[in-house]
Amino acid sequence: MIILGIDPGTATTGYGIIKINKKKSLKCLGYGHIQTSPALTDGERLKIINNDLGKLINKYQPKILAVENIFFFKNLKTAMPVSQAKGVILLTAAKKRILVYEFTPSQVKMATVGYGRADKSQVQKMVKIILNLKETPKPDDAADALAVAICCLNSL
Repeated sequence: MIILGIDPGTATTGYGIIKINKKKSLKCLGYGHIQTSPALTDGERLKIINNDLGKLINKYQPKILAVENIFFFKNLKTAMPVSQAKGVILLTAAKKRILVYEFTPSQVKMATVGYGRADKSQVQKMVKIILNLKETPKPDDAADALAVAICCLNSL
């Protein structure tokens, strides 16, 4: 089974793809980020996220898309664009008929580190260990997306 994890954002949307085989071993198939330019309109940025995510889905054929749930923001100016990006992500998944699971940041941290208030570096180190990677995934958004995918797998 293949799971596509997503850390939503308008400027940077992180993604991570993991596969679990019949022997219950995990493999990282890929990770990275979808980058958009602040010079573009909001609509153009969301279109890029939709198109690039669609290409990832076509390439990896995930059965599940796991996305970090946005439930709290200190800055409303940041919350709206991230919410828009998440909406496009959910729409893209629905159009591709992919099952979607949503997880809070504390659920993701708990599933990867065992502590719901872990910091980013702890999550990144555990993602590297869990997926047996040679180096810590970069950028941070990609590592977070892999953590979301791992969290989803643990919840199944």
